Amino acid sequence: MTSASTVIADKTRLSRRSLLAGSAAAAGAFSFGFAIPFGSEAQAQAQGTIPEINAWVVVHPDDKVVIRIVRSEMGQGTLTGLAQLVAEELNCDWSKVTTEYPTPGQSVARNRVWGNFSTGGSRGIRESNEYVRKGGAAARMMLIQAAANEWKVPAGECSAEKSVITHKASGKSIRYGQVAATAAKLEAPKDVALKDPKDWIIAGKPLPRLDTVDKTNGKKIYGMDLKMPGMLNAAIKDCPVFGGKVKSFEAAPIKGMAGVKHVLAVGDSAVAVVAETWWQAKSALDALPIVWDEGEHAKVSSESIAAWLKEGLDAPSAVVGNQNGDVKAAIAAAAKTVEAVYSYPYQNHATMETMNATALWTPEKCEVWTPTQNGEAALAATAEAAGLPLAKCEAYKIDLGGGFGRRGASQDWVRQVVAIAKQIPGTPVKLIWSREEDMTHGRYHPVTQCKMVGAFDKDNNLTGLHIRISGQSIVAGLFPQTIQNGRDPAVFQGLNAPGPEASIGYGVPNLLVDHAMRNPHVPPGFWRGVNLNQNTIYLESFMDELAHSVGKDPLEFRRALMKNHPKHLAVLNAVAEKAGWGKPLPEGVFRGICQTMGFGSYVAAVAEVSVSAEGKLKIHRIVAATDPGYAVNPAQIERQVEGSFVYGLSASLYGEITIKDGRVEQENFDTYEVMRLEAMPAVETVIVPSGGFWGGVGEPTIAVAAPAVLNAIFAATGKRIRNLPLKNADLKKA
Repeated sequence: MTSASTVIADKTRLSRRSLLAGSAAAAGAFSFGFAIPFGSEAQAQAQGTIPEINAWVVVHPDDKVVIRIVRSEMGQGTLTGLAQLVAEELNCDWSKVTTEYPTPGQSVARNRVWGNFSTGGSRGIRESNEYVRKGGAAARMMLIQAAANEWKVPAGECSAEKSVITHKASGKSIRYGQVAATAAKLEAPKDVALKDPKDWIIAGKPLPRLDTVDKTNGKKIYGMDLKMPGMLNAAIKDCPVFGGKVKSFEAAPIKGMAGVKHVLAVGDSAVAVVAETWWQAKSALDALPIVWDEGEHAKVSSESIAAWLKEGLDAPSAVVGNQNGDVKAAIAAAAKTVEAVYSYPYQNHATMETMNATALWTPEKCEVWTPTQNGEAALAATAEAAGLPLAKCEAYKIDLGGGFGRRGASQDWVRQVVAIAKQIPGTPVKLIWSREEDMTHGRYHPVTQCKMVGAFDKDNNLTGLHIRISGQSIVAGLFPQTIQNGRDPAVFQGLNAPGPEASIGYGVPNLLVDHAMRNPHVPPGFWRGVNLNQNTIYLESFMDELAHSVGKDPLEFRRALMKNHPKHLAVLNAVAEKAGWGKPLPEGVFRGICQTMGFGSYVAAVAEVSVSAEGKLKIHRIVAATDPGYAVNPAQIERQVEGSFVYGLSASLYGEITIKDGRVEQENFDTYEVMRLEAMPAVETVIVPSGGFWGGVGEPTIAVAAPAVLNAIFAATGKRIRNLPLKNADLKKA
């Protein structure tokens, strides 16, 4: 039995020099057809043949425009939206636009000229729109100045449109590609004005996505597709109980299995098998005898976690997230109170592409190729695991086969692949997690419970509302050093005081929102929509309960509390009008309504459902309204809203990770179901951009999927479902 690394002799070695010798020199691409992101442009610029106007824009002599994007593309359309914003200010020919990813290593070397690489929290466009637009505008000004200098006329007399600069007085014109080299030598302008969105001709339009064609014809390369000369493949098993360790493993029984090259310890909790092919590695790993030291956490179950969280609902101490008035006094003086307890389970991101990365380690350099939502975090993880300074490391970002937050903050798979490659210097190694590993070693949507108490006066006016959340903190799990006085601000998404982010949309005279933190051993992570998801279920389902408790229409009850929340109210009114709230429905079909604010945007939804006598649910239609401030690509917003309901409904109908003996029980899609095509309702999107702010679109509407359906189920059956997922509920009429 062996507790240290066991290495099977392998003669395969490949230096970084010989790896790069296999590249196609003209294109800066590997011989198998995958271009290292940014490679070809960087090489061409080093040779002085293709000028960089600025960090964001490269113009070729034939007028091809390369726009650099540092936010990750994972199906949400951020790449196209950001390119539209740059191209809008650049006044270039959209038909000649392409994109590329700068590397985080290059960004560090240039004093982070491209800003934040992180792609999560629906921040891709809303947080970077201003500086990417200025990049495009500055490049346009430099190109115009270069042409004006050549013509010896004031730049103010020149204009640009579709990559052509014109001097109207003389009738002269010149293409961007003809002056790009000269423009690149000019000093960047200090004062850069941006267009009024009402004048947009590229941004704000429903243009086709730039990445769609390559995804439909098989040209797009994902991390799992990546191949390199001499590359080996790795499969890994981590201790099935979080926090457990490897006690021992026996390599001898699998030494003779086909293709096996190495059996390696990875940290103190995992074992990897490296082989010629991934299936060989996985097959050998499945046959490898491993003894685990599971530790105390092996005693934990979903039931024990739920009992612990339940204690927090009435705990004497809790951290306040939002407060006004005196809620205890309001409840004590109430003519009527309503109380309810809700719960939300652990959920997995369940990305279609499991965690994977390829690494090449030498004593002088470590390189990683991986699908990641944060290139800078991947680079930092690479350097940490490699034991090398940042300057000797690089992370090349590949498009993601699903992210949903899983590929953002953690980068645990990157550390693993580097730890493996470090034990096989000079050989590229690709690590792919099996579906079972991916399901049982995620960073899960946190588990929470919520107790709410509403107080009414004798006239049925809501005078007090106490919302007590008990459960896990994502920030405490990922960034414990940032927790101040026991408070995780992210816990209160959608319940914050009025302001620009995740604010509650109701005016209640006496309000208290607090949190009793309870952190089980199951690692939490940012999951698409984050805490806005369950908080919207809690609040909006309870608002429905409150309305029915006093015999009021759910829409009118909400409207009465939203007089000082005009943007919340506007989307609620928009969705109610579009859905025909109050108008007759087909027999047996019922509506539910809800609203929230998060990720900078205001959203609302109406669901139409029916429930058969046997309790079978059918969701017929969902109407959603969203106000993201500005609509960069309306067609993409519609797709994002539709996609968010697929994700949100999957979670509310089926999503549940359960714990037994300290480990995750669900291992694949047979036990962790997702939405099927035949169950998907029709989705109608109402976009109501009011301007003046920038909101996200990828996540907010996920939060209104479940409560709209839950409220419609109550209307249909008289049953209030307070614990998800719905697969566990009996929906037969009460």
